[in-house]
Amino acid sequence: MEVLVQWFSHHLAQFISPEGAVFIISMIPILELRGGLLAASLLKISAAKALPICIVGNIVPIPFILLFIRQIFKWMKKTKTFRGLITKLENRAMGKSDQIKRYEFLGLLLFVGIPLPGTGAWTGALIASLLEVDIKKSSIAILGGLFMASAIMYIVSYGIVGNVVH
Repeated sequence: MEVLVQWFSHHLAQFISPEGAVFIISMIPILELRGGLLAASLLKISAAKALPICIVGNIVPIPFILLFIRQIFKWMKKTKTFRGLITKLENRAMGKSDQIKRYEFLGLLLFVGIPLPGTGAWTGALIASLLEVDIKKSSIAILGGLFMASAIMYIVSYGIVGNVVH
C-alpha cells in the first residue's frame, strides 16, 4: 500500500494541491483513509488539517455504495464483460462478512475501524449493502469505524512512520 500511496501522492500533487491529492487518495478503494493519512504525512500536511480531509474523502463514496451498489452489480452482471469481476468482488466481500453477520453493528464498526488489509469503509459498506443491513445502522457503524481508524492511523502515520520519514 505504501508504494501506491507514494505513487499517487507524487503524481496527484503535480496537478492539484497536496490537500486535494490527500482528499482523492482517501476516496480510492484499498487506499481510503489509511492511504490518505500516509500521503498527508509524506506531503508534510499537518495532522489537524489532514484528519478532516481524509475522513470526509473516505465518507463521500459510502452513501452511494450503501444505496446503489446492489443495483449496479445486478446491472453489471448482465454483461459478459463484468460478470466474472462482479462475482469475484461479491465473493471476496462476503468471504470477509462473518463478523458483520454475527455481530452486525459492532462487527461492522470493528471491521471498518481496525485498519487491516482488506478492511475499511468501502468493503464494510459493500458487505453491509449485500447483507441488507439497515442503512442507518450501517452508516453509523461505518462512521464510528472511520473515527476509530483515524485515531489508529494518526498514531501510525504521524507517530511511528512520521518519525521515520521526517
